[in-house]
Amino acid sequence: MIKRIYPLLGDRSVLWLLFWVNVFGTAYGYYWYKWQLVDTPLHFLFFVPDSPTASLFFVFVLGAFLMGKNCPLMEALAIVSLVKYGLWAVVMNLMVFFVSGQLDWIGLMLMASHFAMAVEGVLYAPFYRIKPWHLIVAAVVLLHNEIIDYVFKMMPRYHTLDLYMDQIGYFTFWLSIFSIAVGYYFALRPDRFLLSLKNSR
Repeated sequence: MIKRIYPLLGDRSVLWLLFWVNVFGTAYGYYWYKWQLVDTPLHFLFFVPDSPTASLFFVFVLGAFLMGKNCPLMEALAIVSLVKYGLWAVVMNLMVFFVSGQLDWIGLMLMASHFAMAVEGVLYAPFYRIKPWHLIVAAVVLLHNEIIDYVFKMMPRYHTLDLYMDQIGYFTFWLSIFSIAVGYYFALRPDRFLLSLKNSR
């Protein structure tokens, strides 16, 4: 039944809608990180705003789709990072709730928007044209970011969870592995569900 939605997903009006939603979401995401970015050393700046960078990758993917093209490296970076950081934010906000007993509307908004990031990354996988080396590069970027976050302490700030950074780092490593596996399963494996954007319109 889910295959029936793909003609809609490939429609240009839907692609344009998602393009602008992700553009504005990306801009808001970088704004959300502004206070942490002010304190971040210059050479770490790229690695701090994880979620907006993930959605920025997807903006490039959607832009290529709108031009009738594929950008496989961006597709690989998008699917693994959207899944990882989308699910990561959901889990972190749930942890905030379990630790503090409180979850405000901003936390709920972050959970909903980040879960949507993970979903959109996977939903568009049949349109991706990823090769093994694209996924390898994306995996290296994802795991390298892991080192920057948890060795050099550049992870997103959730002060409520400061006591659990070691556990969060361990969880995040395995979430990265899971996200890479998702990227392989949905966007690279030989017998995957495959569609052309031209045929979906």
